[in-house]
Amino acid sequence: METTKTDDMKISILASGSSGNVTYIETPKQRVLVDAGLSGKKIANLMASIGKDLSDVDSLFVTHEHTDHCKSVGVLARKYHLDVYANQGTWEAMNSKIGEIPIGQKHLFDMGKTKSFFDLDVESFGVSHDAAEPQFYQFYHNGHSFVILTDTGYVSEHLEGIVRNADGYLIECNHDIEMLRMGAYPWSLKQRILGDQGHLSNEDGANTLIDVLGNKTKQIYLGHLSKDNNVKELAHLTVEATMKQQDLGVNRDFKIYDTDPNKATKLVTI
Repeated sequence: METTKTDDMKISILASGSSGNVTYIETPKQRVLVDAGLSGKKIANLMASIGKDLSDVDSLFVTHEHTDHCKSVGVLARKYHLDVYANQGTWEAMNSKIGEIPIGQKHLFDMGKTKSFFDLDVESFGVSHDAAEPQFYQFYHNGHSFVILTDTGYVSEHLEGIVRNADGYLIECNHDIEMLRMGAYPWSLKQRILGDQGHLSNEDGANTLIDVLGNKTKQIYLGHLSKDNNVKELAHLTVEATMKQQDLGVNRDFKIYDTDPNKATKLVTI
């Protein structure tokens, strides 16, 4: 009979894509969301699909003020009395989008800092994106870590050092470069996406993973795919092939999973 561990960190990517992003993380003493880029009703339904309830969530960590990450921050904070964490630049940029939140639920989380929440430690780090003060997070519990890294035009060596050898990653694979170049987007938007403050391509995501992968890494999720300039199969194939070219243990030492803008991934242990 399999023994059930009671001191695990578990995660589900509730939604990931250009239309909206939400991640759920739980430990024995904490239940948190990262971003709330869909309607409150849709997030509640996604939570229910993995057997969880929004009323049990303690905190919400916001990465930046773009709508696909902050759409229902205010709604969830007011309805479920969540503590919301973001840095000063993000608070100032999203205040007009999210409505009033009780002052006691608004918290500063400065870039480059680590905060402890009972049995969950959360580290923030800056990324290169065209937002006010974009930052993402690494979560630590019981010797394990999970990194969320999307919405960045490039990943510096310094950032690679911060997130190296995590147990799990949600990494951006926003676009296929040729699909983007040949697509219908205006040139100015294409330049923005391809630029240093834009988004990681499938190849960029793969190369970042090659640089940060460690012997602890077991689970990799490919996220924030563009609905117009990418498809799951292409992103997955590109990342898998690129990593196999480096003789890395794809499907042996670690597994690569797809995410979806409308369907939660299975709640799994990190």
